[in-house]
Amino acid sequence: MRERRSRERIIFEILSICVDGENVTKIVYRANTNFTTIEAYLNFLRKRELIECPEVSSRLYKTTEKGIDLMNRLKQLQQDLDELIV
Repeated sequence: MRERRSRERIIFEILSICVDGENVTKIVYRANTNFTTIEAYLNFLRKRELIECPEVSSRLYKTTEKGIDLMNRLKQLQQDLDELIV
């Protein structure tokens, strides 16, 4: 049975996917989630200015500088935790 991903892991994955800009469908497939779940996360990240959607018509989501900073901190935290567990 697969282990559930943490909320932080899903946020990290979405931020990573959106670095170069991505549409909702590709985010759903690459993050291995569903449209309902991803919309909640995208709204959460947009309100906190971690991602942006500059052109409403294209619905292309892009990670902001603030989001990239958080993504890098989450990545470092995961690496630190992995070292402790080994």
